[in-house]
Amino acid sequence: MAEALRVGIAGLGTVGASVARVLRDKAAELTRQCGRDVIVTTVSARDPKRDRGVDLSAAKWFDDPIKRAQAADIDVFVELIGGDEGAARASVKAALEAGRHVVTANKALLAKHGVALAEIAEKRGVLLNYEAAVAGGIPVIKTMREAMAGNSVTRVFGILNGTCNYILTRMEAEGISFDECLKDAQRLGYAEADPTFDIEGHDTAHKLSILTSLAFGTRIAANDIYMEGISNISQADIRAAGDLGYRIKLLGVAQRTDSGIEQRVHPTMVPTASVIAQVHGVTNAVAIETDILGELLLSGPGAGGNATASAVVGDIADIAKSRPGFQHGPVFGLPAKELRPYKKAQMRSHAGGYFIRLTVHDRIGVFAAIAKRMADNDISLESIVQHAVSGETDAQKTVILVTHETTEAAVRKAVDGITKDGHLTDKPQVIRIERAG
Repeated sequence: MAEALRVGIAGLGTVGASVARVLRDKAAELTRQCGRDVIVTTVSARDPKRDRGVDLSAAKWFDDPIKRAQAADIDVFVELIGGDEGAARASVKAALEAGRHVVTANKALLAKHGVALAEIAEKRGVLLNYEAAVAGGIPVIKTMREAMAGNSVTRVFGILNGTCNYILTRMEAEGISFDECLKDAQRLGYAEADPTFDIEGHDTAHKLSILTSLAFGTRIAANDIYMEGISNISQADIRAAGDLGYRIKLLGVAQRTDSGIEQRVHPTMVPTASVIAQVHGVTNAVAIETDILGELLLSGPGAGGNATASAVVGDIADIAKSRPGFQHGPVFGLPAKELRPYKKAQMRSHAGGYFIRLTVHDRIGVFAAIAKRMADNDISLESIVQHAVSGETDAQKTVILVTHETTEAAVRKAVDGITKDGHLTDKPQVIRIERAG
């Protein structure tokens, strides 16, 4: 049997403790599968005395993850510290430069520094594995990086944040407000005390940028993503979507166009009969559209200690199965130096159209003025109806518009014009409609 694989874990929060527990509880099974023992030899955390529900007495504790990342007595450095700078970045960089394999769940780090870290890993001939960084326990990275040779990806999209999906699911099922759902999500541990990173789309954007690089062979461009969150989604939107045969989901979408790559994160109306609309609660789902395979949908637990630990342990096992002299594949599917510069796509018509909710003064001429603004911007309307909304007064009415294919710029210009006309009593709502998926 080959020598044991020595693992050092930096970060013993929910995920780190779960990884250590799985490696302990599944030790015999992992040995059979990998052909060698997998042993946690060193660990790092802020508080060594905290009870984490797993016996780590056999492992050495260390205070400085950067020094330990370089040490010769570990083979794999597992980074679960979090954050795109500081100890997380420095320790991963140090480990790779010292010729240590790295496993990380840190999507923020990869979104900002992934290509540079990949260049180091490939130069040193070591692995940088990150399955847990995108969609938790769903093996989407392995699928895209290893199992789709020959396929050309045209679009990748999905539900990549469990917190947002949980909130939207409960809003629809129970008819309660966004704020009430968010408080429950925080109480249950699905949302952080400061939920901005999740609910405003940043977490989804980081994950999408990684998928984009894998899908299209481009350098990661997390700063070139159009992004909206879900904090402005109301019960009026949820109910109107249902009446029209749609369900609201926060989607990350990346697709190839004639002019470049389009990346966007925003609330989206999807047909209630579609597969993606059936993904509820904290579950994640990723759809990959290709020329050979067609559409592949992967769905499963997207967050939590066990789901993320499963992905981390899978990455560790892959390293344990490799042997000296084995040629490792590129971190992002293509060698890092061959990844093309990201080219942002030009604005184009959105085939699915748009949902527009307007709360207007109840007076003569408003409908005609709205229709004129739409016509002036070459927007064809599929429907325009008055929609009853709980809480509105006799002096105001809610108008729901559904457009045919048009551009984001045209819709925003028309809505700005309606606002300037003085017809609105509340902030307008605009949501894209996806016809397929």
